[in-house]
Amino acid sequence: MCVFFMNQRKKYKEDERRRLPGICLGLLLTAALLFGASGKMAAVRAETTGKEKEQLQLYAQAAVLLDADSGRVLYGKNEDEALPMASTTKIMTCILALEYGNPDDIVEVSSYAAGMPKVKLYMQEGEKYRLEDLLYSLMLESHNDSAVAIAEAVGGSVEEFAAMMNRKAEEIGCYDTCFITPNGLDAVVAETGQIHSTTAEDLARIMAYCVMDSPEKERFLEITQTREYSFCDESGKRSFHCSNHNSFLNMMDEAVSGKTGFTNQAGYCYVGAVESEGRTFTVALLACGWPNHKTYKWSDMRTLADYGMERYAYRDIYEEKEFQPVYVTNGIAGGDATPYENAYVEVKLACPAEESLQYLLCEEDVVEVKAELEESLEAPVHAGDEAGRVSYYLNGELIREYTVVASGEVEAVDYLWILRYVAGLFLPN
Repeated sequence: MCVFFMNQRKKYKEDERRRLPGICLGLLLTAALLFGASGKMAAVRAETTGKEKEQLQLYAQAAVLLDADSGRVLYGKNEDEALPMASTTKIMTCILALEYGNPDDIVEVSSYAAGMPKVKLYMQEGEKYRLEDLLYSLMLESHNDSAVAIAEAVGGSVEEFAAMMNRKAEEIGCYDTCFITPNGLDAVVAETGQIHSTTAEDLARIMAYCVMDSPEKERFLEITQTREYSFCDESGKRSFHCSNHNSFLNMMDEAVSGKTGFTNQAGYCYVGAVESEGRTFTVALLACGWPNHKTYKWSDMRTLADYGMERYAYRDIYEEKEFQPVYVTNGIAGGDATPYENAYVEVKLACPAEESLQYLLCEEDVVEVKAELEESLEAPVHAGDEAGRVSYYLNGELIREYTVVASGEVEAVDYLWILRYVAGLFLPN
């Protein structure tokens, strides 16, 4: 019996070696079918990525246009250069106060908050205000004393609140930002020399978070879109009126939010968001002129917003793939086949085949879809075992990846199966 089994085992291995050239040829043909389309795409990419992106005339020293949905930079100018950002800082102050504070919380003004330089609400030490009222003061009039009072109420101190700001920035994916103050006044860390600063790209990402991803995005938009707002302190003895200084809300119908800023070191700064036909863009401008060039930021904002709206549209780049079965080594084939013969498993995408993959693209963008399957799997194979992947590349950068998995089961040739198989050769059916 053992001699017979060894002869049979040797015969199977010899048969497998004889089939190897055919299997390899089949795999090559399969690969050619799977990768043929992507090969054509690669040729197109080599042609189109050679085109230079249109150079815009911008006043800002650093600027960025961001797809707020995907976080992709659509246009940049020195977008990674860290610069002071003045009162555009206050979008982070506002969103943190909305997320961690209560609008009806009562804020008592400290002497430190009351001592902030203008622009300010001119609050006095010991006065009390509703947190929500101070958020309108913060975002509409950009009051520096309101920013500090909010920070102390929500974070316990300016230092603790700044730490919260920096943690949130990192959570969003902004690693080149250093918040020191809640109002954006020029500041420096004495021990390190690090200044209160961000990059145009980071600032645009923070705005994208505020209008797209934050659980408090609706309240953020409500505050920043308000044109006029009036309130009183808790005693009712003092009343205030705030007007929105974000003039861009009146310049473009598509404008949905924004924040201005200016300090001597930062120059004029702006961060804003526009929405059009289901697309949301955020724009950040740093060092966009100094007095008397206050309007430069509006020109740059319109230039970048128009650039995005005119050139970019959503396109479904999802491709439904059909895969050849994958060979399974040491597997038991179905039916009456002997081991090592026709042991294959069907494979499929782990995600639903009907999925849509919408991406904001312009004419110059090139998408490549690459499918990679394992040449073989080792038995046993179970449904859901990884068998490859389908990768989507935009201009050579990986943007999405789907897993290919086995959709069936293939048992392994083990000792008990061999005994049953050999016994079956001698026993009548």
